[in-house]
Amino acid sequence: MNEIPARQIRALHDDETITVYQAYSPAIAEPAARTGRFGPGFKRDRMTWIKPSFLWMMYRCGWGDKPGQERVLAARIRRDGFDWALANSALSSYEPGIHRDRDDWKRSLRAPVRIQWDPERDIRLRPLPHRAIQVGLSGDAVRRYTEEWIVSIEDVTTQCQAIRAMIRGGDLDAAQVMLPAERPYSPGGEVRNC
Repeated sequence: MNEIPARQIRALHDDETITVYQAYSPAIAEPAARTGRFGPGFKRDRMTWIKPSFLWMMYRCGWGDKPGQERVLAARIRRDGFDWALANSALSSYEPGIHRDRDDWKRSLRAPVRIQWDPERDIRLRPLPHRAIQVGLSGDAVRRYTEEWIVSIEDVTTQCQAIRAMIRGGDLDAAQVMLPAERPYSPGGEVRNC
């Protein structure tokens, strides 16, 4: 069995798109899923985090049970947009060996995108030894995401609830089959320190 590297982007993707997840209140999510665009209520002036890992999103939103995160959205975005985000990013925390020093890291924070690596989750949402990437978009990156990169937005809350019901019922094999087929993702360009 191949060991998964500590940091590897894993996602549902094809030749042109990558799927990322977000969770919102119904007031934001329902119009977004209906129109394929974020509208009223979506705050463009703050950082928005996109997550390629379905199970990490389930951990973050509690399968859609957390207040303000009751609806889970799967946004298919253009790969060139996601790759742009990676190329215009800074790590959310200082890391010796990647940054020359703390001042070097602080200068990098001018980038419009933040990268954070958190423990990936298994089907029971327990931490795994490898990490899942979270991509925080701000400023011009939010504009690009909402106006240029999004191909479609789907509300996958019902799927999330069905998977959770199978897990609670002890049918892990059936739940596993319903998970998105995430596989290693190779960016098509320069990747900055992530």
